[in-house]
Amino acid sequence: MPNVALLDLPFPPRSNPHRVSVTRRHQDWLLRHDGLAVTIDLPSYDRWDVPRLAAFTSPYSAADDLGLAADLLGFYFLFDDRFDSALGRAPAQVAEMCTRLTSLLHGNDPAPDIRTPVEQAFADLWARSERGMSARWRARAAYNWEWYFACHPAEAAGRLSGRLPDREGYLALRRGTAAMETLFDMVERLNRFELPQEVLHHPTFRRMRQLAADIPSFTNDVHSYDQEIARGDVANLVMIVCEERGGTPEEAAAQVMCEAQGMVDRFVELSSEVPWICDLLGLSPAAREAAHRYVDGLTAWIAGYHRWEIATGRYGN
Repeated sequence: MPNVALLDLPFPPRSNPHRVSVTRRHQDWLLRHDGLAVTIDLPSYDRWDVPRLAAFTSPYSAADDLGLAADLLGFYFLFDDRFDSALGRAPAQVAEMCTRLTSLLHGNDPAPDIRTPVEQAFADLWARSERGMSARWRARAAYNWEWYFACHPAEAAGRLSGRLPDREGYLALRRGTAAMETLFDMVERLNRFELPQEVLHHPTFRRMRQLAADIPSFTNDVHSYDQEIARGDVANLVMIVCEERGGTPEEAAAQVMCEAQGMVDRFVELSSEVPWICDLLGLSPAAREAAHRYVDGLTAWIAGYHRWEIATGRYGN
């Protein structure tokens, strides 16, 4: 793709000062979970600079929490890449793997003595993530993880069929496999607060969360297009826009980026309503602070992910 994949973001760049120390800790975590990476060697993985993404998207987290962020992001990438192999076209096998992972969320470990490397890594991450969080947060986070895992068999079936989904079908699947809801749950965990339910489920906050989730998915499809078309993936919005409108992949990529920019602009508009919403809901000072910190966390994800993706070695940049 030519350099059409740039957004105009009105957010200042930020980075966590603990990035260097967390990079070493993340490398140690990967070594302790040897076998998690099956499609890439560690020197190549280092060029992705996953701790940099963690530092950009969690700029105010403490060192231990930033370490958890880096390990989680590494898990997402390495888990996703497992399906670039023949496994990615075996829906029943993928479903079995994901069901076993989901069982760990609910304390129903099917075979604790013979966990796979993926299961060992995820069990560690989930235990660290839920520590200190309320039962309400844990239930929501578990649901979102289950959604993430449960979408992978459908994605494998799509690869097997070789058929492009329509836009509606694409969004239904992509919003699961992108894992953004799990990442936004971690905005609270990594910054040591919880959002009141009347804020979390307020229509404006729900809309901001959906925009913040879709923006990285749209831009990622542009950056990963060349890799995905080469391996036969079909859940990519650039491919779908080409099918819908005709034209070249470059023109489709430009259209996808235009849509993403429109979502950024809408997010900024909605975020200006947050003080008014806090007043309308009669929030306490602590709840008001949580609401603003949550929006700041969504903003950090939009800006930080884009800043990382245009330079990371993961997409051949």
